[in-house]
Amino acid sequence: MFYLVGLGLFDEKDISLKGLECLKNVDKIYAEFFTSRLFGSSFEAIEQLIGKEIEILVRNEVEEESKFIEEARDIDVALITGGDPLIATTHSDFIVQCSKRGIDYEIIHGSSILSSAPAISGLQGYKFGKVTTIPFPDYNFYPKSPYEAIEENLEMDLHTLVLLDIQAHKDRYMTVNQGLEYLMSIRNDLDRDGAITEDTLALGIARVGSRDVIVRAGKIRELIDFDFGGPLHCIIIPSKLHIVEAEYLVEIAGADPEILNEN
Repeated sequence: MFYLVGLGLFDEKDISLKGLECLKNVDKIYAEFFTSRLFGSSFEAIEQLIGKEIEILVRNEVEEESKFIEEARDIDVALITGGDPLIATTHSDFIVQCSKRGIDYEIIHGSSILSSAPAISGLQGYKFGKVTTIPFPDYNFYPKSPYEAIEENLEMDLHTLVLLDIQAHKDRYMTVNQGLEYLMSIRNDLDRDGAITEDTLALGIARVGSRDVIVRAGKIRELIDFDFGGPLHCIIIPSKLHIVEAEYLVEIAGADPEILNEN
């Protein structure tokens, strides 16, 4: 039997009771933390909670070898990952592999940034459009697609959740500040006027699921130098606000009360 278990958002206490019971009973546990990781917990704390040793896999062992799938023919094997296990398309492919090989499987979900960030932002979940991700730029790689995705959502009066690049193998995690700088850089490169400017309202969110979570709303020029602290971070670019959304941003996220008159 193969178990795919999500650990949740921030620390080992986010693991569901169902997930914990599963991990205590399986024969072998693998972990991958290159798509996400729990910043409020250590690997040792997770092992101590479960009461078993965990083997951490590197990217190629997960994406290319998938040895845990074949082992699940004979023993109960679990793969654990941060967040919800099926958010990453790599993980959904494991379920397809199990189905093709006739291997039984079970999915145990965990809390995800895709639902938690919109929720804690105070914005209405059904008003979110396409999610986009800002990557770390590289040589000859500086895509405009994140900026364009936000523009398309704004045209349809939809909010945008902007995820920020994670390179766990390099211990490199994009900040809200870097993400906003990226968007402003793309705007400067466009040969037209874009919908996103330094005066665009944005939310910077850090460490969702922790006690020191930060949700800060303001114009991009106000947030770009704000200290959001340690990872993980994400950004939300709101569209037109309902009065209830605007009040939340003012009272909870520190937005300028003037937004109450603008929406």
